Amino acid sequence: MPANTIEHNRSRFNFEGIDAIWLFGYGSLIYKVDFPFLEQRPAAIRGWARRFWQGSHDHRGTPEAPGRVVTLIEQPGAVCRGMAFRVSPKVFEYLDVREKNGYLRFSTRMTFDDGSHADGLVYIATEDNEAFLGEAPEADIARQIALASGPSGPNSDYLLRLAESLRALGDDCTHTFSIETYLKTQASTGS
Repeated sequence: MPANTIEHNRSRFNFEGIDAIWLFGYGSLIYKVDFPFLEQRPAAIRGWARRFWQGSHDHRGTPEAPGRVVTLIEQPGAVCRGMAFRVSPKVFEYLDVREKNGYLRFSTRMTFDDGSHADGLVYIATEDNEAFLGEAPEADIARQIALASGPSGPNSDYLLRLAESLRALGDDCTHTFSIETYLKTQASTGS
């Protein structure tokens, strides 16, 4: 699948007759809320783990030196915390462009902090997209993040802001926090 998923996403869901839908954010959508929303609530989805396995050629890196951003990987028993936004379907005209580098919209079931549930959408970059980088040692991921920068700024800013946002949500994402620790260690030792 090509990295640019705009047209593919626009043909995946028919929003006719829908005034609002929930969107689950687990990466930059948690802290970079540059879109209108009707409601915002902490939430979690089950069976998915957040991983820095997706390449960023358009925001946090370049085609020659891609950054790394998060996607979701299926993992039985995992719980991924994030932020849910109830949005107008018109918001996807913008978000499909923002999330175009390999991300597709999928249906998901969310659990809110009060135990209630809702169905909604989530952007996931699957293994078959051209920008998918896959698993790597966390120290190597941190090194790549430290060196990458793109039109949206340094890749390290993405990692640090995400880690800060996850702490504010009370999430213990060991993958993200481990990469953050490697990044800070590399910065302090100059390696």
